[in-house]
This record gives sequence, structure tokens and C-alpha cells, in this order.
Amino acid sequence: MKKRDKIIYWIATLWLALGMTSTGLVQVLKEKKEVEFITQLGYPLYFIVILGVWKILGVIAVLIPRFPLLKEWAYAGFFFSMTGALLSHVASGSALKDMFPSMLLLTLTIVSWLFRPADRKLVSFNFQKSIA
Repeated sequence: MKKRDKIIYWIATLWLALGMTSTGLVQVLKEKKEVEFITQLGYPLYFIVILGVWKILGVIAVLIPRFPLLKEWAYAGFFFSMTGALLSHVASGSALKDMFPSMLLLTLTIVSWLFRPADRKLVSFNFQKSIA
């Protein structure tokens, strides 16, 4: 892996971890502003606690060494969560400034996933080679 790619990976991943942890904690603690925000989007209150817990667990999965399958699931969860948040904002007519955090975390998720080192990726199984 090139040094440049490693730097890009760690910058994106640390910012992603910071963003997901901070929003996850705010959701788990049911901060007043977050409660208003999520109910304005039309979701029940219990939903933010579920999202918050999964975000924090996802950060742990992405940062710990090994467990590439778990990392793939965490990245997928971040991707679905952030695209869902973005689409919820669009559907509810939110202002662009309210969509920005979701767009930023979605971008960081994609960049982190694309630049992750080989030891953090799933080993692909080549069916054609295995039967040859």
C-alpha cells in the first residue's frame, strides 16, 4: 500500500470514527436537539437509540485490527445509515445545511472503505481457480 493511500485511509477513518461516535453518543443519550431532529423527520424516539448503539459498535468494528467480515458489515451499516439519513432529509424537505453531516459521513465512509489496507479487506474467493 502506498504511503499516500495509508494517509488518506487513516484521515478518513479517524474523522469517520469521530463523527459516528459523536452522533452515536448524542443519539444514545437522547439529547434534546437530536430528539427534536429525529421526530421532525418522522421517526419514533426509540429509533435514535438503536442507531446510536449501532454507530458506536460500528466504529469499534472498523478500528480494531482483524475481523474483515465484521468491518464489511460495519461499513455497509454506515453506508445504509447515512444514505437513509440523507434520503429522509430530502423526503422531509430539510435544508441543505441539515443534510451536510449525512453527506460528509457518507463521503468519509466511502473514502475509508476504498482506501482500507489489504489486511482490513476480505480475502476474495476465486471459484474458477478452486475447481481448476
